[in-house]
Amino acid sequence: MGLTKVTAKLTALAKPAKSYETVFLVDTGAADSMAPSDELEKIGVRKEGKMSYELADGTVKEYPFGLVRIEFMGETTAGRVIFGEPGCGPLLGVTALESVGIMVDPARKTLRRLPAIPLKQRTVSEPRP
Repeated sequence: MGLTKVTAKLTALAKPAKSYETVFLVDTGAADSMAPSDELEKIGVRKEGKMSYELADGTVKEYPFGLVRIEFMGETTAGRVIFGEPGCGPLLGVTALESVGIMVDPARKTLRRLPAIPLKQRTVSEPRP
């Protein structure tokens, strides 16, 4: 499968006047999004905590993360963004995609909207698996 990219804008929740907009690589293997730490610091994103992430080569590395508003393809969501190394390539993770009902079409290497966001409910009387 080839690379799928999309222009996205990250905005600090505490400082909505500042944002970081660029082309992100869509990474369906990554739960969270990532952007260069210097760009996130420039727009005022606060580090909220640290998480361990498994990289593509199998190594585990701890990264700080913050919370941002994420806009792409006319949609808006909010979520975690990892403070990547300065100058790293920005990644848009699958959590941001799924939260607004967008999926990757692997045949066309494009993003497409789902007709509806899946929402499955279970009644109280149903037994848990």
